[in-house]
Amino acid sequence: MSQPEPNIDDVVRSIAEETDTPEETVSRMYADTLADYRSEARVFDYVPLFAAKKVRNQLRGGSQHKH
Repeated sequence: MSQPEPNIDDVVRSIAEETDTPEETVSRMYADTLADYRSEARVFDYVPLFAAKKVRNQLRGGSQHKH
């Protein structure tokens, strides 16, 4: 049984708020990361969660350099 896909707008908004990053930037990063994961995945159930986690971690790690 597969997991329902999260609402992309909600995921992007959440990451943007948590990392103080514009939603447009988060949206682009999330879409790119999701596409990368999907191209290599055999099981797709958790791909959106992994993509969100990767984007969140990338933005948190680089947040000191954007100001």
